[in-house]
Amino acid sequence: MVTLTICGEEKKYKKGTTYEEIAREYEKVYDGTIALVMVNGKITELMKKAEKDCELKFITLQDSAGHKAYVRTAIMLLLKALYDVEKRENIDRVKVEFAIGQGYYCRVNGKVKVDQTLIERLNVRMEQLVLQNIPITKHTYPLEEGLALFDSLGMEDKKKLFRYRRSSFVNVYQMDDFQDYYYGYMLPSTGYIKYFKVISYENGLMLLLPDRHEPKKIDYFVPREKLFHALEQSTVWGEMMGIDTVGDLNDEICGGRIAELILVQEALQERRIAEIAQDIVNRKGVKFVMIAGPSSSGKTTFSHRLSVQLRSYGMNPHPIGVDDYFVDRELTPRDKNGNYNFECLEAIDVAGFNEDMGNLLAGKTVELPSFNFKTGKREYKGNFKTLGKDDILVIEGIHGLNDKMSLSLPSESKYKIYISALTSLNIDEHNRIPTTDGRLLRRMVRDARNRGTSAKQTIAMWQSVRRGEEENIFPFQESADATFNSVLIYELAVLKTYAEPLLFSIQKGEPEYYEAKRLLKFLEYFLGINSEMLPKNSIVREFIGGSVYHV
Repeated sequence: MVTLTICGEEKKYKKGTTYEEIAREYEKVYDGTIALVMVNGKITELMKKAEKDCELKFITLQDSAGHKAYVRTAIMLLLKALYDVEKRENIDRVKVEFAIGQGYYCRVNGKVKVDQTLIERLNVRMEQLVLQNIPITKHTYPLEEGLALFDSLGMEDKKKLFRYRRSSFVNVYQMDDFQDYYYGYMLPSTGYIKYFKVISYENGLMLLLPDRHEPKKIDYFVPREKLFHALEQSTVWGEMMGIDTVGDLNDEICGGRIAELILVQEALQERRIAEIAQDIVNRKGVKFVMIAGPSSSGKTTFSHRLSVQLRSYGMNPHPIGVDDYFVDRELTPRDKNGNYNFECLEAIDVAGFNEDMGNLLAGKTVELPSFNFKTGKREYKGNFKTLGKDDILVIEGIHGLNDKMSLSLPSESKYKIYISALTSLNIDEHNRIPTTDGRLLRRMVRDARNRGTSAKQTIAMWQSVRRGEEENIFPFQESADATFNSVLIYELAVLKTYAEPLLFSIQKGEPEYYEAKRLLKFLEYFLGINSEMLPKNSIVREFIGGSVYHV
């Protein structure tokens, strides 16, 4: 027998009882389906067995780790169903490309026709597998045996990935006759995936799953064409350079070809910035370029590089930060926890901003403010502006795409740009890299360098930052005139050397410890790159330092 402490009470169980069996007894205590368990503070899968006395805390699908396990397991379910309804020899590969909202876009290559018939068959087969409640088991193989298994399954992407892993073992999950590798925890059986829907989308299919805050609801899918095409363009760039997965990137590093890859990737980004600048000039009458995007998107460097391109067309750009129009600190709204909410629109003097921009558009001279973050007040220091024929204002701020921010300005005078770090590189074909992970690592490195903020503090505030983005940025992204993806395909290999020491500083027992461990494990996939090879105007320089711009 083993003694387990659960919800403050001690209870005895037969040794070898699975955590899933124990979880069933406590499901009513928790608000939602239990997905994982913390055993003495360590996250563990429910298929594991209780072998010694310990303290248990359960994790539900509404928790971040639980939701991620749901997504991974649902992807495995989709792949199993696909190979069930189509002959394996007809499928060259299936790649989970990227996420759009709560949809996960997948491309199927081979002799398979992705049409409504296939979609219907997939949905039916997945529902059958869920009803069968097939156990998902985990098998640990010595590395050489794991590589041989991947070879026998035709999984070249996984062979390439694990060629660079220091670990001596590899974990493989099995669902009936289907085997695959997944980065992260999984649910114990197919019966947990009760809510999903597969639809056709563009040239592939979209797996719709619930948001973690509403784990029993599948939202109506709203296409985001501009976001999709920005992601697709980055994928095409990666394929053009032969970089589809982390294993491909590591091959380039080991082959001594990384310097050329960096230059090509930077050139592709510069070409896209030049295209946007040309579109602005061709529009005629644009006086306000409004740039917005989530945290750590590289907005500042992008605005500088865009300004350089505009100058090449004879324009005279002037940078303006919306942050300079913050209301005085004592007038700033507070959130439900009593903290200042700097990310809501009400934190900005919208009327003052519109008055100043309207006067500039009318040809008047305006003294622009600057916000003193130490005193919490706006200051005027003689920064007078008058817009001439070739002058254009490059305005960067969180609310740039929200028409309420610039309500008084004619639409033809505005050009709106949405910028984000949209990771298109995959760990392997079935394990995508969340775009939020890349941005979190960017912010962590930058904040430690510029603001003296620890990795622990950055992780602790990240969910609050994400909520602000969901409310104030993402709803407006499709209204942009142009979308720019600031991710560089090599950047995680650069950030690795800066982020790892920061993450290792987080101690066991601290709330942020397991998120730090997750990110450290993720970074193990990458070989490091020396940042000396990066151009001085690279967007990555905004985070690691050494930029030619003041960022």
